[in-house]
Amino acid sequence: MTSGPQGRETWARLRRQLWRPPRAHGEQPRHRVVGPLELFYDLIVVVLVAQAAHHLADHLTWHGLGEFAVVFALVWIAWLNGTLHHDLHGHDDARGRSLFLLQILVLVPLGAFIPKAGGAEGAHFAVNAGILFAVLAVLWFLAGRGSSAEFRKPTRMYVIGTAACAAVLLGSAGLPADTRLLTWGLLVLAYLGGFAWMTLAAAPAQESALALTEALVERFGLLIIIVLGETVTGVVDGLASEPTTAMSLAVALVAVVVGFGAWWTYFDFAGHRPPRRTRTVTAGWMLTHLPLTAAVTAMGAAMVGLVEHAHAGRTPAATAWVLCGGVAVVLTGTMLLATGLEAWRDERDLYRPLARTSLAVALVVVALGAARPAPLLLGLALVALLGIPWGLAVAHRLGRDETTVL
Repeated sequence: MTSGPQGRETWARLRRQLWRPPRAHGEQPRHRVVGPLELFYDLIVVVLVAQAAHHLADHLTWHGLGEFAVVFALVWIAWLNGTLHHDLHGHDDARGRSLFLLQILVLVPLGAFIPKAGGAEGAHFAVNAGILFAVLAVLWFLAGRGSSAEFRKPTRMYVIGTAACAAVLLGSAGLPADTRLLTWGLLVLAYLGGFAWMTLAAAPAQESALALTEALVERFGLLIIIVLGETVTGVVDGLASEPTTAMSLAVALVAVVVGFGAWWTYFDFAGHRPPRRTRTVTAGWMLTHLPLTAAVTAMGAAMVGLVEHAHAGRTPAATAWVLCGGVAVVLTGTMLLATGLEAWRDERDLYRPLARTSLAVALVVVALGAARPAPLLLGLALVALLGIPWGLAVAHRLGRDETTVL
């Protein structure tokens, strides 16, 4: 066995390789691909999202939708924290893997408590979520110890805000169910508002740490892709709950195409494209993904009821509103993301009419939800409406190519 100065140097070198200190602010690599550990973490988070979606599918009411929105937002904020922490400060070493594992160990029981989060047993969710945010606060605190002077104050404020969230969540465990849910909703709004304010108020010297890296842009897109799988899960659950008939199968397949249309819309016009590097665009780009991702998840929950009521003369009101509302949010959210892209300026003749068209289509989609046609007609109408912006984009590009040839 190696001993003495040589042995100590060997252990020191091994420690430097396996347990590196957090990366300093502004030193994150701009060109980095997402690693398998990050993808595994995202899949764990989507398990929690699936729990929320399944609960919403069984409770398509205003209260159920509000509970889903609050719980989903808390899970998404936790995911955002873990994602930003690794992108800014993490390494793919034993330390980085251990920190991801620590978060996963807290996330797993949190997922088990999601179905009862809005009821009398929501105290378990509150305590578990409080522990999760406390862990995140500690991670940010440890990462901030080596920050340069210009980052110490914002890092301290961020740690205090995250720790305050942990305290509120833990304290909410003793509240009545409805009051607890309202407290969580106010907490979400306060946290998102504080996050936006810190981003917008960042000093010029801090902008290097706020720029979205290629890996971070990819992570947001990957989460959308994984969550889109919930639309297929909703269809499969709907088919499995009832005897399969030609009508239910037709509705199911059309519903899958609707989910595919949401994928097409997001990735054709905004997904996997880095936004402009300004504080306003950065804050808006990240926060817009919250309602967008929640809308896709809610669409999957509504598809369960759509398939289950395939033979109905009219789509149930809650199913129609949630499904059509989700599609409308996907259309408007994608265009809102597009305003932060370089293409919004470079391809004005495409994106400006595309945004107006998408907004008009979103309004028609909402009207369709109010009309509540039969499930098959509703699904076919949504497919046709989602195809309008895409058709406009294809016509524009074909026309541009013909002009270039001439």
